[in-house]
Amino acid sequence: MTFVSLRMYASWPDAALLDAMRTDEEGAFEELYKRYCYRLFTVAYQKLKGREVAEELVQDLFTDLWSRRASHQIQQVEHYLFSAIRYRIINYIKAQKVRSGYELYCRISLSEANTDTEEALAAEDLSAALLAGVRKLPEKSREIFQLSRLEHYSVPEISVRVNLSEKSVEYHLTKSLKLLRSYLRDFLVALMPLLFL
Repeated sequence: MTFVSLRMYASWPDAALLDAMRTDEEGAFEELYKRYCYRLFTVAYQKLKGREVAEELVQDLFTDLWSRRASHQIQQVEHYLFSAIRYRIINYIKAQKVRSGYELYCRISLSEANTDTEEALAAEDLSAALLAGVRKLPEKSREIFQLSRLEHYSVPEISVRVNLSEKSVEYHLTKSLKLLRSYLRDFLVALMPLLFL
């Protein structure tokens, strides 16, 4: 990509850049990146107060934009990008709250519990049971569960990613959670007598 061709893209409107990007023109993508990268970073940084996280969310957004360039149905690039970064910020904050709550729960549980070998083994067994339960999920439900709960994508993002309606994605999430509850309930029922020996 020469300097002259990069300057050529600078005069193009967003819609033309988007059309060019759909035909794999990297220069058009680079121009969109230059136009919006800093503004998107500023929005993410103001909300999250962390440079690395803000950069990561913006990079992830542009990586996703490029990887799905041929299938995107974007009408207005600016609106799409700022909506997408807001979704990513919200999902990140939700994930942090869940993680913080879980860490607090673990700390409280560990401080109150007698941390002998049997309890440590029970925790390992529970972790293994959870992983085994996830592996037992039907393939599509497992994929959607992992995107939602482990990679923190929103239902609309998952819907686009797996090419299903939002209702179908919600159905798979509900189904996954019910099946995992059932798997873990069976595991805990079997474990209870051992805990009180």
